[in-house]
Amino acid sequence: MSAHKPATRGRRTVARHGELSSPHPVSLILKVIGVVLAVVMVSGAGVAAYAAYDLTSGLTEDAIALEGQDAVPPDIGAIEGGVNLFLAGTDACEPEYADLFGDRCTGADAGGELNDVNMLVHISDEPRRVTVVSFPRDLMVSIPECTREDGSTSAAMDYQPLNTAFTVGGLNCVVKTISQLSGMNIPFAAKVTWGGVIEITDAIGGVEVCLASGIKDPYTGIDWPAGNREISGMDALQFLRTRHGVGDGSDLGRIANQQQYMSRLARKLISDEVLADPATLYRLATTAVDNVTPSQSLTNPLTLVQIALAVKNVPFDEIVFAQYPVAEDPWDANKVVPDEAAADELWSALAANEPVELSGEIGSNGGVVAGDDTEADAGDTEATATPTPEATGEATAAPTEETIELPSSITGSTAAQSTCSNGNLRGSD
Repeated sequence: MSAHKPATRGRRTVARHGELSSPHPVSLILKVIGVVLAVVMVSGAGVAAYAAYDLTSGLTEDAIALEGQDAVPPDIGAIEGGVNLFLAGTDACEPEYADLFGDRCTGADAGGELNDVNMLVHISDEPRRVTVVSFPRDLMVSIPECTREDGSTSAAMDYQPLNTAFTVGGLNCVVKTISQLSGMNIPFAAKVTWGGVIEITDAIGGVEVCLASGIKDPYTGIDWPAGNREISGMDALQFLRTRHGVGDGSDLGRIANQQQYMSRLARKLISDEVLADPATLYRLATTAVDNVTPSQSLTNPLTLVQIALAVKNVPFDEIVFAQYPVAEDPWDANKVVPDEAAADELWSALAANEPVELSGEIGSNGGVVAGDDTEADAGDTEATATPTPEATGEATAAPTEETIELPSSITGSTAAQSTCSNGNLRGSD
């Protein structure tokens, strides 16, 4: 996309701020939850679908059609080929939560709904790997013509903030925009609102996050000292929303902070604390069904199980959280534009099913720093381990896959790495 100076517009659009030898099927689905999101958690619906079939009516009631995407015929076993699944977090002011968000829901910014969190989850074909690509909300992109839920059509537009795509044409339009930007077909999608995040993170229970230094952010009400902190519900949402309190105060720093939460949530969700507690599993299942809006292609519970089976043995060091590469917008210092050359290297590696290695910083714009409790693999090592050549006496060929080192402008970390929020106490200063 070539950036060009936009016409002056009066409306402010971006001020808002997933016995060991045979793991239980529910545990496989929970691994998807830790991998896929943390913020949106579409695969929580998979837990519900597997745990209680009669809950699936809650999935289909408000399901959203994606243009050109039909439901995938379910089969027994893991889904074939690669999987692309898009997850959006929106800032809807639902009546039961509106009083929690001040001016956003009662002042000049009230009304409308923006897609402020945007993540593409790519599950590769065999050998399975997971790459979660986060897109900045202030990324200036071309938005294609879209069919809205009411059947009307929105006009194509150039040079628009990504987080306006939902306002323009709903979840389908966000998916079409990301598909156009990435060149990838995206058959699955889901969205969750602020209220949904509160309910889902409450159902999971606390997730311990690491604060390398204190965080103070008057916009979200956070004023927390350095150290480890267990968060859930409203605290978890505000931690995911904060940008003024971490790094340089930008949305790019916030993405790095969100990636910390995703990694730590993934570890918790496959721990005995969750898997061994049926009450927690069922509470998570029912809450996810009530608070996630999926695409129609995700409403079949068997499809969700198939996606879960596809990632059941992916080790944490093969789960990569990456930020889409950007450059400063020459027309607006508060916006960014695609770094297309770097992005092309990422998309080419994923299309060729090549393992990727991040060479950039562990988090963009100072949002996080490295922690000290990195996990080599938090999966079921006894269940997934294979005999070594020494144990079997057989010779094996050397690995033939070449790891692709991504450009340094693509920042992020793996789920095996530990990061800590790089807070600042400046707040709005």
